[in-house]
Amino acid sequence: MAATPPAATAVVAAGGAHSVFVYGSLMADEVVTAILKRVPASSPALLTNYHRFNIKGRIYPAILPVESKMVAGKVIMGISDAELIVLDAFEDFEYVRRRVQISLTDTSETMHADTYIWSDAEDPDLYGEWDFEEWKRLHMKDFLTMTLGFMDGFERPEHKTRVETYQSFMHEHEQPKSDTQVES
Repeated sequence: MAATPPAATAVVAAGGAHSVFVYGSLMADEVVTAILKRVPASSPALLTNYHRFNIKGRIYPAILPVESKMVAGKVIMGISDAELIVLDAFEDFEYVRRRVQISLTDTSETMHADTYIWSDAEDPDLYGEWDFEEWKRLHMKDFLTMTLGFMDGFERPEHKTRVETYQSFMHEHEQPKSDTQVES
């Protein structure tokens, strides 16, 4: 009898829980922990016929279908229905959750997973290719602070959306210091 691949075992062991392909800030365990309060089992994965774009004015990426392109990311497994609702809220209206087929890079096994695709396929602000390592160096600390702020308010009845939280955080951090004085 053939052994069950580790990824399949994780999904079955979770009682049919969700698998989610992540390709941006959610590849960082620190961000996932801030949102889900745990780090789920994961495996490196590829999504074919998609491209990961930079977004003008944003530090997180977007993916859209693009023939002959590929997005490297990872699949997080064992996501509960409640956690999926939190991820949906985190991704906000900018993304739509879709079911895609991915390939696990460790085993070449294919599987279906949910992922978040940019909701505006005609967005003129999409360009180039987003780089995870560059994001970690330049933006992860601020993004994590923003994410913790979003999660802190998430359970309040009149909380800000993730986009509102992001925009107000970025606005606060782009303002010049008012206590800066020029000496004559």
